[in-house]
Amino acid sequence: MDIRTISEENREKINDFIKFHWFTTDMVVRGELVDMKILDGFAAYDLDTIVGLVTYRIAGGWCEIMSLDSLREKQGVGTALINKVAEKAAEAKCSKIKLITTNDNIDAIRFYQRRGFDMARLYHDSLETARKLKPSIPMLGNFDIPLRHEIEFDMKL
Repeated sequence: MDIRTISEENREKINDFIKFHWFTTDMVVRGELVDMKILDGFAAYDLDTIVGLVTYRIAGGWCEIMSLDSLREKQGVGTALINKVAEKAAEAKCSKIKLITTNDNIDAIRFYQRRGFDMARLYHDSLETARKLKPSIPMLGNFDIPLRHEIEFDMKL
């Protein structure tokens, strides 16, 4: 596995990956519409095939992971990408890394807690607001769980 920084050279392929896996390049987080096409990040490659992607932004002394995808679960791809973001956050002297996931994303909730993240905040019924910005957000998520809340996790550096 080779991890590469998102750059001008691979941006088009990264954006195609995002569109394929997220169905759009727009993300809503805490009521903010975020253009994923301009985020920093890292891609994990097997030869020339992307097998994982993490995007993030750094602001205000913290780093926020915006998306994390691994096409090879339980093979260390997600962990390796998180570690790369942690290195970048430490270089930028961030005090913490934070991220948001939804209440239906049981696998992510488990994944992040096992890697040192802790639940920090619950944004109750926040997806009602998110759907006003992005109506394509479904009513039901993983395991047919109603998509209603955003959960913020953080990890101190």
